[in-house]
Amino acid sequence: MTTILTSAAGLFFLWFLPGYLPGSIPFGYVFGRLKGIDIRQHGSGNIGATNVWRVMGRGWGIATFVLDFAKGPIGALLAMGVAKFFPPGVAAVDGWEAAVRPLLPLVGAVVGHNFPVWLGFRGGKGVATSAGALLWLFPKVFPVVLLVWAVFFAAFRYVSLASMAASVVLPVGVWFLYPGRPLYFWLCCFLGAMSVWRHRSNIQRLIKGTESRWGRKEKG
Repeated sequence: MTTILTSAAGLFFLWFLPGYLPGSIPFGYVFGRLKGIDIRQHGSGNIGATNVWRVMGRGWGIATFVLDFAKGPIGALLAMGVAKFFPPGVAAVDGWEAAVRPLLPLVGAVVGHNFPVWLGFRGGKGVATSAGALLWLFPKVFPVVLLVWAVFFAAFRYVSLASMAASVVLPVGVWFLYPGRPLYFWLCCFLGAMSVWRHRSNIQRLIKGTESRWGRKEKG
């Protein structure tokens, strides 16, 4: 039991936390403050790129998306950098730990974006951050997910619907393109389910017919 707890603590501090910390930086909120507003009080109230774009304009929205997208790769690189400061026996692990290790910074980045400690654990929906993590870890699946997102967006003009469709396709794509890696599949099931759950208010608006289509500027 002691060995398991020690391993879990090491994985958390060496691999999950370095992903969580950059992931928890609320760029949309920070940009809103630079403009003198609290983005959470405008539009949909979300700190993600879509709401920032609608409320503050294209430039701020693109900047938010790029930085949120980069959180996954930055978290992974930071974790690898932190591990270099520890003896090989601490940073290098075997068995189930070795399989989990490369996934933890990416999961940490998405969790950090969705539940940032700086905003009382109320953050974004993790779409851009999940996309960055996806490109880093599953490059063969990324074009498939992106295509699904683009098709749904072009057909219905709902960012939320396109994002949820892409989230559902993600584990399916990993299952077929990365066979024999069930841990990857379950990771993507977790990320996809979390994305859909974070969109639950959008689902309610879609059902009611009140969800905003892209191109309609939100009023604060």
